[in-house]
Amino acid sequence: MSINKFNAEGYYDPTLYEALSNVTREEKAALKAAFKPLVYICSPFNGDTEGNIKRAQDFCRFALEKGNIPLAPHLMFPQFMDDNNEKERDLAIFMDIILMGKCQEVWVLGDVISRGMSIEIEKAKKRRQPIRYFNKDFEEVDSL
Repeated sequence: MSINKFNAEGYYDPTLYEALSNVTREEKAALKAAFKPLVYICSPFNGDTEGNIKRAQDFCRFALEKGNIPLAPHLMFPQFMDDNNEKERDLAIFMDIILMGKCQEVWVLGDVISRGMSIEIEKAKKRRQPIRYFNKDFEEVDSL
């Protein structure tokens, strides 16, 4: 929709035109500033489960503070799925991959790549999704 320089009665109205133009410009700037990319959080779960959950939560917070929307399905799915059941684990990884496809970037955390993480990373590479690697201190590195 374009802004008309003429008012409803057909008279040239530069004040109204300028005011409406400013509002439109401000709305566009606000939308742009409000955009937060969805990032997939890829980090270990098994092993030191309690510690891994805490690190994943901290990593999500880090991503949020960097202006992103973190998505960490490995924090959600174990709430209602059994990670020790191979069928449910495979289903969870399948759902992870689906959700990862909705994300703008994949963020990988830590010094160890688990089996599930390697599946996710390989899929992201095949899709040519941007992958960023972070060490345990949340410092970006070239790769792990």
